[in-house]
Amino acid sequence: MLGAMHRYDRSRQLLALGIAGLAGFVDATGYLAADQYFVSFMSGNSTRLGVDIATSPARAFIPALLIGGFVAGVTLGALVAGAAGARRKTLVVGLSAALLALAAIARMAGLPAAFMGCAVLAMGVLNNAFLRNGEVAVGLTYMTGALVRFGQGLAAAISGKARDGWLANFGLWCSLAAGAMAGAGASVMGGPLATVLAAGLALALFASAFAIERRPGAQSS
Repeated sequence: MLGAMHRYDRSRQLLALGIAGLAGFVDATGYLAADQYFVSFMSGNSTRLGVDIATSPARAFIPALLIGGFVAGVTLGALVAGAAGARRKTLVVGLSAALLALAAIARMAGLPAAFMGCAVLAMGVLNNAFLRNGEVAVGLTYMTGALVRFGQGLAAAISGKARDGWLANFGLWCSLAAGAMAGAGASVMGGPLATVLAAGLALALFASAFAIERRPGAQSS
């Protein structure tokens, strides 16, 4: 299911690319603001957890809490998505935007723990924007699987065996990487104001999701 990007229409593909870019942007701002921990990339936090347990046990609670917060966000987003029906993307992205707005307020107020908590919840929630049969159809805040599918598709193309959608996976990675570069640049130049920009980007994606799902006959997946 995680390779289903190409099955969506153009507007939903663009929304997915935008969300991936937002995830990269937010992750970069969190990484630079919180001693190189992540709010989106839980594989990285899992590695940090193992390293911290071995080298600095007193700090191991940080990645552990971030991983727990991400899971809580995914759970919250799944509950919202399950209750939202045909307006799933609108409500999921809207909830994430609200959490990112709270994260921006916390960052501006000098509350780094609250900033990271709200940001990691927001990233967990976002993973429920594209679901099929209650499971993630398009991974939006993590790209290892997308790169694996791109590599497999590249191998198939070299072998002369056509495979649909493999370039779409590369596009998702490019969006996340571009978002991370933009987030890092915004953080270097604007400091805490970068989080306000992230909330603004999330609000724009919320408006896009609302416009997509209010169209007559819009698909709900």
